[in-house]
Amino acid sequence: MMFTLVRTERFEQEIKKSRFLAYAAPAGSEEEARRVIAAGSSPDAGHNCWAFRIGDIYRFSDDGEPGGTAGRPILQAIEGQGLDRVAVVVSRWFGGILLGAGGLVRAYGGTAASCLKAAEREPIVDYATLSVACAFAEEARIRSSLGPFPGTQVETTGFSADGVQLLVTLPRDRVEDFTRMVTDLSRGQAVIGPVGERG
Repeated sequence: MMFTLVRTERFEQEIKKSRFLAYAAPAGSEEEARRVIAAGSSPDAGHNCWAFRIGDIYRFSDDGEPGGTAGRPILQAIEGQGLDRVAVVVSRWFGGILLGAGGLVRAYGGTAASCLKAAEREPIVDYATLSVACAFAEEARIRSSLGPFPGTQVETTGFSADGVQLLVTLPRDRVEDFTRMVTDLSRGQAVIGPVGERG
């Protein structure tokens, strides 16, 4: 299971007189990640290096640091902790002592990792949306049987001579159980089909 952050987190440390400040936040889209990067970047810092991961999309920037010494280590910190839908910016104020390539990798990656370790996280739940066509009497039975399906939302979207049309959004890993329950309640009369997805 993958996790994302609940809220924004910051972490600061000094390494050989250089100051490193990490800013991490949840980001559900690339656009949101770019907003996090803008919000987390410090205008007076020498470098604002960043990375984000949203599903299969990932980007990173060394922002003027030697190639591969900042953005990629930040991305590895995100992936190493099983996180997704997260953006991290690490700002650096140079303290006069050169860290070398290995030192930069450890500093950027370590600052990002410490920030992410301190952050509160929550599991990412993927949702599926089903359409359910059932008799009027079955709607109430279905709604009253949702106890074992926390996080499920039911919306009435239409009526016909035979009954009612529902739109049901629930965690993807519970679709099979829900389908079985509705089939049992309606004695196989309800018509259930996929509509779309959201995650």
